[in-house]
Amino acid sequence: MSQGPQGPNRMFDEFAKLMTDAAGVAQGARREVETAFKGQAERFMAGMDLVQRDEFEAVKEMASKARMENESLRAELDELKASLAGSAKKASTKKPAPKKS
Repeated sequence: MSQGPQGPNRMFDEFAKLMTDAAGVAQGARREVETAFKGQAERFMAGMDLVQRDEFEAVKEMASKARMENESLRAELDELKASLAGSAKKASTKKPAPKKS
């Protein structure tokens, strides 16, 4: 009861065709899942009110410059306060001028 020379080969050919078809279906399903996931991710991120990286970097640089300017102004203010305190101290240590009667 031999299947003949074509029997096993035909079975392997059918099996190979089935595997090729299954691989194609799996690849198509993968593409559909990726597309659906990408769409969901884009909708999710759009709803989060995120900013672009370049906009973030620009605001970060502005904040850094403002912080440096603030520190500079603080130092200048401290110098002015010290100068005023020194002037007030000198004025209080001077003897009052005698009153003319």
